[in-house]
Amino acid sequence: MRTQDRRRTGLVSRSAELAELARHRAQDAENQRSLTPDVVERMLATGFARHFAPATQGGVEGTFEEFTEAVVTVAGGCAATAWCASVASSLARMAACLPQEAHADIWAAGPDTFVVGSLSPIGRATPVPGGWRVSGSWAYISGVDHSDWAVVCAVVPRNGEPQGGPPPARLFAVPRAEYVIKDTWTGAGMRGTGSNTLVADGVFVPEWRSMDRQRLFDGRPVASSADCHSVPIQAVNGLACAPVALGAARDALRLWTGDTAERLGRGAGRPGVPGPARSTYEAVLTRGAGDIDVASWLLERAARVADGGARVTAEETARNVRDYAMSTELLVNAVNRMFTTAGTSGQSTDGPFQRIWRDVNSIATHIALAFDPAATLYASHAFGRASV
Repeated sequence: MRTQDRRRTGLVSRSAELAELARHRAQDAENQRSLTPDVVERMLATGFARHFAPATQGGVEGTFEEFTEAVVTVAGGCAATAWCASVASSLARMAACLPQEAHADIWAAGPDTFVVGSLSPIGRATPVPGGWRVSGSWAYISGVDHSDWAVVCAVVPRNGEPQGGPPPARLFAVPRAEYVIKDTWTGAGMRGTGSNTLVADGVFVPEWRSMDRQRLFDGRPVASSADCHSVPIQAVNGLACAPVALGAARDALRLWTGDTAERLGRGAGRPGVPGPARSTYEAVLTRGAGDIDVASWLLERAARVADGGARVTAEETARNVRDYAMSTELLVNAVNRMFTTAGTSGQSTDGPFQRIWRDVNSIATHIALAFDPAATLYASHAFGRASV
């Protein structure tokens, strides 16, 4: 529910402290391929897990505008930490769309429960008395090593539904004691996210901890009327990803500008000195700063739109999807231009710049940020309006 007194919860200011801790632990997370426990503890204390959790369970039911700003802030210290913070918020939002009885189970220990998961219908579920038997193996579950619960997706029998099209799928909430984790995460970027594989083998899930996945896509939560739960997921999916790239790109610009200023002070860029001309550095700086600003404006508008909840239109959803892809493309281009002019020192594994470069390019591969599907969706609405 969008009331003025709940638009700011202090999440952004607390995120600045988390960003500093995460910056100091970033190399440890990189080496271990997982966030360090103290960072996870601080992330939960900062309030990411509770930001979209149900108010009936002590959650905030907060805004996407504040969430986006907070994720950007954390990403300025460590993209992997910001990604897991985003997961903690986003998966709690999805879990909040389940029936009321599920809320009592998931948040029995309080609103800072760390929920992870996947919307990919990879698993299989069979109906049994009182619920379902769920099995499957879901890869790339960020933060799973530190999780308390998981929301996973599985296909279910058609029950007489006509053949053709994708099989029906449901979401299932599973407690940590009932799934195992396989150490499979070897990504070149975002290494600290610990995006390992979750495996469930014949886990019983009661009916009240399950729902039709389509309800999430349609913005029809089972037991909530809050705006943050009622917005169609396509309108907000990119907000779980693109703000991380924005915060990381801003940090890349900060590092690159400082290093380049020192190099120019030592004579780089002058006529007769090997390497790029000063005008090249000036162009990279100007284009990069401009691209990052534009990406920021696009994401800020998308977050404000998302806070409309069920009032978000199909056209606004299409524009948001477009803007997630556009902003990410701008950020990748900005970081790549900086990387190509950062010199050999920018590639040093002892420094953070190469990690940010890998992280931003890795983020851009997420399906929620893909440009061509975004263009198809946006064009279908634009051409449709033009033809009437």
